[in-house]
Amino acid sequence: MRCVQLPAVNQLHVVEVPDPRPGPGEAVVAVRAAALNHRDVWIKAGQYAGLKWPCIPGSDGAGVVTEVGDGVDATWRGREVIINPSLEWGENEAAQGARFSILGLPREGTLAQKVVVPAPQLTAKPAHLSWEEAAALPLAGLTAYRALFSRAQAQRGERVLISGVGGGVALFALQFAVAAGAEAWVTSSSDAKIERAVALGAKGGFRYTDADWASRAVKETGGFHVIIDSAGGAEFGRLVDVAAPGGRIAFYGATRGDPPTLPMRKIFWRQVSLLGTTMGSPADWRALVAFVERQQIRPTVSEVFPLERAAEAFALMERSAQFGKIVVTMP
Repeated sequence: MRCVQLPAVNQLHVVEVPDPRPGPGEAVVAVRAAALNHRDVWIKAGQYAGLKWPCIPGSDGAGVVTEVGDGVDATWRGREVIINPSLEWGENEAAQGARFSILGLPREGTLAQKVVVPAPQLTAKPAHLSWEEAAALPLAGLTAYRALFSRAQAQRGERVLISGVGGGVALFALQFAVAAGAEAWVTSSSDAKIERAVALGAKGGFRYTDADWASRAVKETGGFHVIIDSAGGAEFGRLVDVAAPGGRIAFYGATRGDPPTLPMRKIFWRQVSLLGTTMGSPADWRALVAFVERQQIRPTVSEVFPLERAAEAFALMERSAQFGKIVVTMP
């Protein structure tokens, strides 16, 4: 089969490797489409824990089950599926366990014509989604769903702020908030991305590069009940500033590093909750798929590349030039 292989730091090749075979409890999926996440770029750059070389990256994928191992229901064969990339979450709904991992490292990932996954990770593909849309959903959709609903408990009518709109998780959080009846707002450094977010249902947005954006946001909205963030860094205190009393800030990353200071007096006096979150449990996954089917949500796909042009797909994500998910289709 053909696949994306990372043989060493900052090296990427599309190569031929032997077809994978399922073990007990596993299934082989012939991948129709896969999607990139920042995780894949960090693995390529050697900036992720547990690196191994060579590896096949990719956490997102959709395709058709072609083989099943011992102990797996044979009726899975021939079914169109999406893959839950959240492996071995554990029994605690509040947080992942010690054996938790994400598809694409250390287990070989979806940027290949075939991938082997544990059968419990299979879910029927939502019928209203194309292959590209289905491939775009799993990791970012699950992360956004847990952050917004399981952790931040966003409710209809609340004001929700999604920072850095344009990436996959942020766009899903926007779509989910709008579908749930919340009043969604966004931040970005790009007026064009804010305009596109408004077209998807956002009430409005603010350029986080403007020195006075936080004061304008509070004046215009009264503050936000829920804030979804992945940047952190020196500007994290601004999110505390724009949180309404009793607000909840859920963050699933720290791409700009740790905040140099934390305004604890503001946080405790206004009873703001800080909520760390990552990926999602099997229950979150089931709720996500049901929500997407019920609301007929379609993921935003930014660009589609054939497998042989996977290096271009990675380059686009490395430039952060996308608006939505970057998808790779299989020959």
